[in-house]
Amino acid sequence: MILEAAHKRYYYVIVLLCTIAIEVSPYREPIVGCSLPNEDIAGFMSRPGDIVIGGTFPVHFNIIYRDLHFTSKPGGPQCQMISSEFYLSLRALIFAIEEINADPEVLPNVTLGFHIFDTCKTLRRAAQGTLLMLSGGKEITPNYHCYKGPPLAGVIGDPASRRSILMAQILGLYRYPQVSYLATSPILSDRNLFPSFFRTVPSDEFQMRGLAQLISHFGWSWFGLLANDDDYGQFGLQIVKQEIMKAGACVAFAENILTSKPDRNAPYLARVIKTSTAKVVVVITSDSDFLIMVEELLRQNVTGNTWIASDAWATSTLLSNKRFNGILSGTVGFAIYHGQMPQFNEYLNSLSPSQDLHDSFLKELWEQSFSCRWLDQENVHALAFNGTLRLLHYVKHVNFQTKDGRRVFFDAKGNPPAMYDIVNWHVPLSKCSPSCPSGFRKVIVPGKPLCCYECARCPQGQFSNETDAAECHPCSWDTWPNLQQDRCLPRPIEFLSYGDPLGYSLAVISSFSSLTPITILGVFIRYNKTPIVRANNYSLSCLLLLSLFLCFLCSLGFIGYPQPEKCLLRQVAFGMVFALCISCVLAKTITVVIAFNATKPSSRLRKWTGVKVSYCVIGFCIFVQITDCALWLIFSPPFHELDTDTQPGVIIANCNEGSPTAFWCMLGYLGLLATISFIVAFLARRLPDSFNEAKLITFSMLAFLSVWVSFIPAYLSARGMYTVAMEVFAILSSSWALVVCIFMPKCYIVLFRPNLNSREHLMGKGRGQK
Repeated sequence: MILEAAHKRYYYVIVLLCTIAIEVSPYREPIVGCSLPNEDIAGFMSRPGDIVIGGTFPVHFNIIYRDLHFTSKPGGPQCQMISSEFYLSLRALIFAIEEINADPEVLPNVTLGFHIFDTCKTLRRAAQGTLLMLSGGKEITPNYHCYKGPPLAGVIGDPASRRSILMAQILGLYRYPQVSYLATSPILSDRNLFPSFFRTVPSDEFQMRGLAQLISHFGWSWFGLLANDDDYGQFGLQIVKQEIMKAGACVAFAENILTSKPDRNAPYLARVIKTSTAKVVVVITSDSDFLIMVEELLRQNVTGNTWIASDAWATSTLLSNKRFNGILSGTVGFAIYHGQMPQFNEYLNSLSPSQDLHDSFLKELWEQSFSCRWLDQENVHALAFNGTLRLLHYVKHVNFQTKDGRRVFFDAKGNPPAMYDIVNWHVPLSKCSPSCPSGFRKVIVPGKPLCCYECARCPQGQFSNETDAAECHPCSWDTWPNLQQDRCLPRPIEFLSYGDPLGYSLAVISSFSSLTPITILGVFIRYNKTPIVRANNYSLSCLLLLSLFLCFLCSLGFIGYPQPEKCLLRQVAFGMVFALCISCVLAKTITVVIAFNATKPSSRLRKWTGVKVSYCVIGFCIFVQITDCALWLIFSPPFHELDTDTQPGVIIANCNEGSPTAFWCMLGYLGLLATISFIVAFLARRLPDSFNEAKLITFSMLAFLSVWVSFIPAYLSARGMYTVAMEVFAILSSSWALVVCIFMPKCYIVLFRPNLNSREHLMGKGRGQK
């Protein structure tokens, strides 16, 4: 396919040169020039025509220099080993010329010829061939136009940049157009040094920047560099290294292939590649130089690498040997853009030395491929043309479109548009460190390149949603990272809800518990005339039962979403109701003590035995709690709060108490009332049986205090909805303590032991009867 592309390039360039040459040439007739000896020069072939195209090709890739004895005329170097690739390139030029000659519409009444010279991949032969074509014969005569024949339209060649530079320096003196089909050195873009040079391939500068972009595209951040120690390799190495490091990648190694050494320092380079952790290697060299390197890699069994190829070897036939598949499999590279030309394949299949007797290269290729010999060989003649300045002017301004739609033109530096084909078998990974997945960030390892890093999990509350993230990002206040920490999800809002099993259970217990004091109150109303109900201050007992009913119900205010209004009232309601409850117990205890002491003769407490004393005690106790709660609501009231700090990943909807001091003062006041009630009841525990309610109050206050003392550490250590659940549990437990200890024994006697519900029993008279 590359040869077909070369043929297409030759086709359009030849038409261009010849068409312009016909229009501008004043030498349509043969001129009489100097006559030169007709010595044979090896590696030269030609074909006559009205206009001649020159061409240089490295048909041979090995050369042997003969020893100099200085006793006879020294012979020239001997070229060996034909390169099938460049021989076919030569044939592509001949095919293009023959195709143009066969088309009467392209150059009517004009026949093209050619002068083709084999450079054997040497500068010496490139200079010799250039001077030979300019001199017009088989003897080189510098600075003389000895044409005796058709004009030379221009020269096509050379594929190597260093030989093209030499040829361009010579051809530029006489302003002969030179069009190279493979020379890519950016030096040739200097119009001051090379005013008549053009090329049909892009400059290396485009290719090297393209290689850098290719590496960045695949995300390779850790790679090695191999380059020839010539201008081509060193320029490419610097450009690729510079562009890749700008993109943040790192170079594991950068080594030169020493073309001055026969082994190209291949053993050392193979060891470097084998021991390096970089799995991608950029190679900027020619196929023949890299071939020695690949042989050494095969000997050392260096596999598992991906090679980034420059266009000099990306599609080389030398390296496409099956022996190298295990090493070069997965190569990615740039190849010169090409199209399809099926007619050229048919032309190649028709070639035969017996038909083309003037092609000495074909005979030699036949001998090399099939181990046969030919009896004779023939040479051809060359001609030259004078007057090229006008031709060069038209070449600079050419602009046309090919049959496949490609636009052909030269910029101010003689370069064509940059177009490449990317060849690839497999896209691998090459990094010093494995990629950090989402949810991780890169951590630079001290003492190592930036591309060598470790992966660290994002901190709590942060996320990363890209590979190889340099840093993690915090989520917004109402979101939290998922388990993989690669995205943020809405935070769940936590509170003691009715839908939660714990909230539901506490709500049911609160509701059914509130029915107990109401039921007991009904029993007391039903048996209000009985001695046991009348003996224990009936009115205070009813008020205490009502306050216990409210105590059970106030716990429901702590369940459900904490609305601002609920936050404002629930603690205040709890404090007021429990203050009423404990003050009723305290009033009952004080009433028992006063009633006992009032029975003594000449006691001054008789006037305090009425219900007014009890209500005064209750009123005073309630007033103190009301004052505390009022000050709390005025200066630092509770408020609704969304807590995002207490529990990671959760928003806790709760009620901030506003002033913790006011809350604990309220709770402490309840503890003070309970303590006073406990002390008074304890002192009155040995009163006669008719007043034995003091014993029950003692047990109830002891249980009440135990609950709330245990509540304090549990409340302070709980988090989230469990803080609220602890307070609800304390409310229910302390309320049940009062119900069980004070009222359950009386209900048992009223309902199940009515024989004990008598005045005699209460006054202690029934004991003896029993």
